[in-house]
Amino acid sequence: MSFSSENAGFSLGRLIRNNRTALIIGGLIGLMSGGLFGLVFGAGIAVVLSSALKKALGNALNPQDAFFRATFTVMGKLAKADGRVSEEEIQYAREVMNRMGLSDERRRVAMELFSQGKESDFDISEVLRPLSALIRYRIPLKMMFVEIQLQAAMADGKVSEAESIIIREVCHLLQMSQAEMAALMARMQSQFSYQQHSYQSHHGGYVSEQELLKESYGVLGVAESVSDAELKKAYRRLMNQHHPDKLVAKGLPEDMMQLAKEKTQEIQAAYDRIREARKKS
Repeated sequence: MSFSSENAGFSLGRLIRNNRTALIIGGLIGLMSGGLFGLVFGAGIAVVLSSALKKALGNALNPQDAFFRATFTVMGKLAKADGRVSEEEIQYAREVMNRMGLSDERRRVAMELFSQGKESDFDISEVLRPLSALIRYRIPLKMMFVEIQLQAAMADGKVSEAESIIIREVCHLLQMSQAEMAALMARMQSQFSYQQHSYQSHHGGYVSEQELLKESYGVLGVAESVSDAELKKAYRRLMNQHHPDKLVAKGLPEDMMQLAKEKTQEIQAAYDRIREARKKS
């Protein structure tokens, strides 16, 4: 019985701490309008309303939900940018969902969002302005979002002018500079080529080591002439930006943790290739 009393006391204390402002205001209003009974009644009503409001705001201001919603609607917008959705773009969206390991219900939501983004009158600012407000100072999260969209745009092997316009609008709405966008696009193009050539190399196709090495530098966003110290600095910065746990803590949906892990694996592979090449030279 004493254990239950302790738990009840602890829960009551936490309730009072979390809603103390509402208790005071509601209690004062109740006291002025209904004496002692009004004090108790007003405080009780205030706590209920405060808890409901916090829950509603928590759901509305959840960066993970905003990120998920924006990811698939913008992906749909990009897919329809050229007037028709290519099979490669549909396949990429499905691959992302598979890599995320989405449940049937979560996948259904993602497909609905993708379809919503394909509508001709869909305005991406509807999903990006709220997301931007939530992740304004979370630079790695912004980078991750744009990287996912750039990969979607590159799904058919190229980024069209119509897709570039949307990507630029995405960066603008997320308050990213032109320089940040240009650097990210260059790195993503190198990463796309690196992925394609690595796949070919592992499946019997011929790709020169020199070409893979050149693309490895591009994946890390550095020139081939950088010093070992500068190379390591760039590598560590990218690994830190794409650290799955850190991204989730900043607002990346947990479903997308696998995407972040794949990014770190690609960065690690590129860095290891460069280091091995430098040891031999």
